[in-house]
Amino acid sequence: MHRILVAEDEPRIAALLARGLRAAGYLPTVATTGTDAAALCPGHDLLVLDLGLPGQDGLTTLGQIRASGERIPVIVLTGRAAVSDRVNGLDLGADDYMTKPFEFDELLARIRARLRGPATATVLRAGPVQLDLVRRTVTVHGRPVVLTGREFMLAETLLRRRGEALSRERLLDQVWGLAHDPGSNVVDVYIGYLRRKLGTDLIQTVRGVGYRLAA
Repeated sequence: MHRILVAEDEPRIAALLARGLRAAGYLPTVATTGTDAAALCPGHDLLVLDLGLPGQDGLTTLGQIRASGERIPVIVLTGRAAVSDRVNGLDLGADDYMTKPFEFDELLARIRARLRGPATATVLRAGPVQLDLVRRTVTVHGRPVVLTGREFMLAETLLRRRGEALSRERLLDQVWGLAHDPGSNVVDVYIGYLRRKLGTDLIQTVRGVGYRLAA
């Protein structure tokens, strides 16, 4: 069972995260200061890190963790949404960056993705589409396209498994989480969004199964 360290000083959010992670099958530990978070990293499999921690803030803590040689996956979860904050967090060694308010099932999906291991590439390409996983940017024929967080996750899943037929259930699990209603048509709706933004021919419908990215 994976051990998740949550560095969050706001009691309500910390309790919500701990309860949700426990229900999802993880073993959460809560640290309320940056100093405690850095000290508790060994022995944990992933860190969910707030940047607005008292005393030693999250960015300082992240830099300290990486300077020590600790390679624990770090997902920043913060109210700081400025591009400069995202860049600083990623440059200091964060593996992912989410802003508050957030959807808990999206956080779970990102945790599952990071626990599967490091990505083999930081840029994914399919035809005219390019996804930069570090900068969280998308271009089509070199032109920037804006995707929501969920659209980006769905596109990333399809690009990583290019040519593979993926069932709606599998996409629902990996992008929305197991807690989502299995009878929902949310996958089909978001596939429609992606087709309009990335190109109608890029994502193919596999009758009776789901979808695949054109090989």
